[in-house]
Amino acid sequence: MKNILKYTMASVVAMSLTNCTGDFENINTNPYGISQESLTQQNNHIGSRFSPMFSNVIRVEPSWNYQLQQNLNADVFSGYMTAPTPFAGNINNQTYALVNGWNGFIWGDAYDANDGNGIMPYAREIKEQVELSGDPNGKKFVYVSNIIKVLGMQRVSDVFGPIRYSKFDDYDTTGQYDSQEEAYKAFFADLDEAITGLEDFLGDAQLVPFDQSTFAGDISKWRTFANSLRLRLAIRVSKVDPTLAKLEGEKALSSTVGLMTTEDMQVDMNGFVHPILTISTVWGDVLMSAEMESILKGFNDDRITKFFNAPSDPALGDYKGIRMGIEIDLKSEYGSHSSIGDVVEGSHKTWMTAAEVHFLKAEAALRGWAGAGNAKSNYEAGVRASFEQLGASGVDAYLADATSTPNDFVDANNPVNDYAYPSHVTISYNDAGTNEEQLEQIITQKWIAMFPDGMEAWSEFRRTGYPRVFPVVINNSGGAIDTDIQIRRINFVDVEKNTNGDNVDAAISTLKGPDNGGTRLWWDTGAPNF
Repeated sequence: MKNILKYTMASVVAMSLTNCTGDFENINTNPYGISQESLTQQNNHIGSRFSPMFSNVIRVEPSWNYQLQQNLNADVFSGYMTAPTPFAGNINNQTYALVNGWNGFIWGDAYDANDGNGIMPYAREIKEQVELSGDPNGKKFVYVSNIIKVLGMQRVSDVFGPIRYSKFDDYDTTGQYDSQEEAYKAFFADLDEAITGLEDFLGDAQLVPFDQSTFAGDISKWRTFANSLRLRLAIRVSKVDPTLAKLEGEKALSSTVGLMTTEDMQVDMNGFVHPILTISTVWGDVLMSAEMESILKGFNDDRITKFFNAPSDPALGDYKGIRMGIEIDLKSEYGSHSSIGDVVEGSHKTWMTAAEVHFLKAEAALRGWAGAGNAKSNYEAGVRASFEQLGASGVDAYLADATSTPNDFVDANNPVNDYAYPSHVTISYNDAGTNEEQLEQIITQKWIAMFPDGMEAWSEFRRTGYPRVFPVVINNSGGAIDTDIQIRRINFVDVEKNTNGDNVDAAISTLKGPDNGGTRLWWDTGAPNF
């Protein structure tokens, strides 16, 4: 990555100059001199706030911002990708020396309204503009913005734990945090309100000019997406609060709005390329992981041809990955390994896939939730949906394969990095297996299908322990992160500690341990899955 330290330091300085009330001001000044009357005629005073919300859930431009928002944390922690670049002398996130300047972008893209960033400030502005208008028809904009807000802030909470959410819109309490449990319950309430409230606006076309997703302003599809998101969150809390999970999960499964089982949720990148394309193929800063090599090659999975490119060095074979957290002195040592492939081509970024929803239903069935159907049928539907989404071949033979298992990993340069895959998980669904064996199959295939969204993949690994992400070889955390348990979260960012310290301290008190990468989140129980 070019000039990463320059960008990081500049951004940290910019963030440090913004105090905790920096996002309190509304962005109401129009630099182009268009009258308020002209803006309100077409709802532009409301709809213009959607663009930064769509942009910042997964930021695509500039590419280095995505690299810091997601790539050099969740994408690598999930076992999806590995950086061959020894940033900061190999003392960085990959070796558990967490870089606060990098990780601050996860927080800033959610809260900092400077330069068009932010999710929370713009959702608040949409709500305020609707209230000022006094037009009850404007509620549809609030409902849709709240769906986007839940998606974006669920991802932020799954990194840090406590977040500023339910109290954010009140300027007197905007700096206060919810515990992660409180935040998740607020997510469910917001989704429920949106799903119910949007029923009054079916067929309404006023969202169309502002909807940057493939739903093209279709309110019915937004309701289905919100319901699918509700199922995702229900599964996420299934171990820590089984009663809440079952209640919300069965609500999603029985809802007349249905689930997103045939269409992916994608958002237009407005002419930009996917940042991973730049980071991997242009900069060479992230390549195939060891886990991806072990699983996809062991399974003879045709999706590997969509996910990765052949190494630039033919001596490495058809596909070659890198283990995270190893000794790397020079980028050239592993820089010729497989880069990310066609999956990051195209004009859209994916927020949620139909395949994921099928796997959510499979786990719900395994847990005995009403309306979930049959675990095996849902599992196979998820695999089929993933193959179809990617244009991969051979799905029938793949689903019938009861013998292939992940390969052991062999490092191309140093045998100290070799790793025997610690499981014999197979592809063909074993409905006679234990619940744990079936869950490993479900989550392993779900992990493959969600690529390249490392944020969701990392969360599912932490919740279930699947698939088997390899431990780091070098642990520079000073004992804060257990090598075998692996990283569980990221500590609160410096800008919040420096400007909102009392509220950060209150948030830390709701954690299960100290504010470091070794402390488990609320839903990350560390207990058996069943």
